[in-house]
Amino acid sequence: MKPFIFSLTFLFISVSLLTEAGGAAAEKDGVYIVYMGAAPSIKGSLRDDHAQLMSSLLKRKENALVHSYNNGFSGFAARLSAEEARSIAQRQGVVSVFPDPVLELHTTRSWDFLNHQTSVVIDSNPNSSSNSTSQDSDAIIGILDTGIWPESESFNDKSMGPIPSRWNGTCAAAQDFNTSNCNKKIIGARSYDVGERSVIRYHSPRDMVGHGTHVASTAAGSEVQGASYYGLAAGTAKGGSPGSRIAVYRVCSPFNGCLGSSILAAFDDAIADGVDVLSLSLGSPSFLKPEIKNDPIALGAFHAVQNGITVVCSAGNDGPDPGSVVNAAPWIVTVAASTIDRDFESDVVLGDNTVIKGGGIHFADIQKSPAYPIIYAKSAKKKEADVNDSRNCHPDSLDQELVKGKIVVCENLDMLYSPSEKKNEVKKLGGVGAVLIDDESRQIASSFGTFPASVIRTEDNAKVLSYINSTKNPVATILRTTSPTKYTPAPTIAYFSSRGPSTIPKNILKPDIAAPGVNILAAWIANDTAEAPEGKDPPLYNVISGTSMACPHVSGIAATVKSKNPTWSPSAIRSAIMTTATQINNLKAPVTNEKGIPATPYDFGAGEVSPTGPLEPGLVYETTAVDYMNFLCYHGYNITTIKNIAKTIPDGFTCPEESSTDLISNINYPSIAISNFNEKAGRKVNRTLTNVAGNGKSAYTVSIDAPADLDVQVVPDKLEFTKNGDKSSYQVSFSAANPLKKDAFGSITWSNGKYKVRSPFAVSKQ
Repeated sequence: MKPFIFSLTFLFISVSLLTEAGGAAAEKDGVYIVYMGAAPSIKGSLRDDHAQLMSSLLKRKENALVHSYNNGFSGFAARLSAEEARSIAQRQGVVSVFPDPVLELHTTRSWDFLNHQTSVVIDSNPNSSSNSTSQDSDAIIGILDTGIWPESESFNDKSMGPIPSRWNGTCAAAQDFNTSNCNKKIIGARSYDVGERSVIRYHSPRDMVGHGTHVASTAAGSEVQGASYYGLAAGTAKGGSPGSRIAVYRVCSPFNGCLGSSILAAFDDAIADGVDVLSLSLGSPSFLKPEIKNDPIALGAFHAVQNGITVVCSAGNDGPDPGSVVNAAPWIVTVAASTIDRDFESDVVLGDNTVIKGGGIHFADIQKSPAYPIIYAKSAKKKEADVNDSRNCHPDSLDQELVKGKIVVCENLDMLYSPSEKKNEVKKLGGVGAVLIDDESRQIASSFGTFPASVIRTEDNAKVLSYINSTKNPVATILRTTSPTKYTPAPTIAYFSSRGPSTIPKNILKPDIAAPGVNILAAWIANDTAEAPEGKDPPLYNVISGTSMACPHVSGIAATVKSKNPTWSPSAIRSAIMTTATQINNLKAPVTNEKGIPATPYDFGAGEVSPTGPLEPGLVYETTAVDYMNFLCYHGYNITTIKNIAKTIPDGFTCPEESSTDLISNINYPSIAISNFNEKAGRKVNRTLTNVAGNGKSAYTVSIDAPADLDVQVVPDKLEFTKNGDKSSYQVSFSAANPLKKDAFGSITWSNGKYKVRSPFAVSKQ
């Protein structure tokens, strides 16, 4: 078991992942989503085929309807028998019918670190109009999550102007949530449940988990001085776009999970409400990647993007396994997680005064001098216990008499139990502290409350065991946690962050971008007594990790870019974010993964996000509606299905006779991915850049970074622009003298001396 990466899975009373591979693969009675594609031309009305289907259904089953979708797209969720679901799937106008899935959550120094890392000069004067992260932006960020704790100071609306007139949403009242809980910061709040299906009914936008509050404040929280986690990580907490407004859509609960039908309902409402950015820190687990037409997030995001809304999603927490990235549709901005330069340090001091730098958070009252006996867990084995169980501090494997009064050193060879569970076992047996050996957990700050505990790396374990074996009476202590900054190297890619290549399909490079997602301090619910250490009040700010935390960093940046460039499309905003990313850490060396190996685009896409670079990218890649329709063609959907899905189809548009997933490489994406590469045939892809730097003649020249065994040529090698909106195209040719031994990575960068527009590429022989 891994350390605490935020996920609601452990809170769900019953989580049944019902998503099937086929659109009408109905095997049981229950709630089904009937997806019918584009919405009618008149918002809020029903298409005729939609109305007829619902009318027929409600005549048979009065309480069958769960949700009706008619703002951004057409369809409904209803209680159906398996036979009814199969029958409806055959009806004209129906794109897909699939069981309602339960998705999972992917779960502030981070902004200061990003600003420090960026190569763009940032004005340090907080009152300067050039400081984009503190300016009012009036963008509206929709948060699909567990709700919000509106009383948090991070959501105060001091100095905010009137609510934008384009806002069409509502602030839904509930027993524990009043309309007065909304203000000029939280301008909308909705909640979704499925009535009789709910294990426990909870119809309120109020957050009962903490995740949604944390995410919302990371994206758009107001500036709050003196924020900390019980004195740790103290400083000023602020969101990425403090001037943006927040619209809350509670689609997840601790009782029923994150239901696909609720997620689609929130997308449908958000499109009508008038949000600019949608942030989703949730998705399917990597082992269950639904087809696009059966994926609530992919479908909702498609229609949101068609309506000019940028959709940002977390990449998932199933790394570092290859191909584990989720939320990989090309119209979604997919975010990986990275570390920042702050550590939560709980050092171990041995009797010979050797100091081992450990991690984790504890608030124990313990002596600073090494005065406590220390024992290796294997040496405290219960007589009848398995030796591997004891060295890993498994339950019922240690001798209480040998543990009592000692600090116990536990290994983590099998990963069956988390650091906190091992700590609990030592504490139960009367131990006075725990040293836990786990390279992965060392990156994430586990919270141990008031019990002394520290997580150390495997390389440091040798020093500890050598000392224990060198003396008859070994002693040690565990120092109280501190939170030093300027930790190096940073960023690194978090071990849990899901990795590429994308499997649906491999010819889109995912994730797109990385952002801070490790040990992030942000607002929390004020009634969480379970999170509070013994003798302390519940925290108002909490430190948690996950791609859930990375996603709202990018959502906040997207909102700021939108506010500065209100006419930009979602694809232009994504391009600006990707092409201005950095690949260098705070040691001026390449960003690495959790093993210290240079990161590849499969780890972090285009690189670590810059908070200011996207405001002035110079050039952007516009991925058009036709690109997305071609993607659906190449992915195997026929023109009839695409006409149902898409809002508008250009006259004469049709799928190529010989569509194939290889052609997906040609859609105008800010990165390039090529699979099934044949060195003899080579491969050519085309891209088009649009000038967004204003009027005036400008020339860009290309530079290519490619491995020695891959030949990359760009024609032409110079692009010229004369006015804002000018477009210019180029072609990239990939070839090789010999078969590739492994996937090849590199980049293509266009520069005019002021702007650098970088696109990563990945070439795979499979």
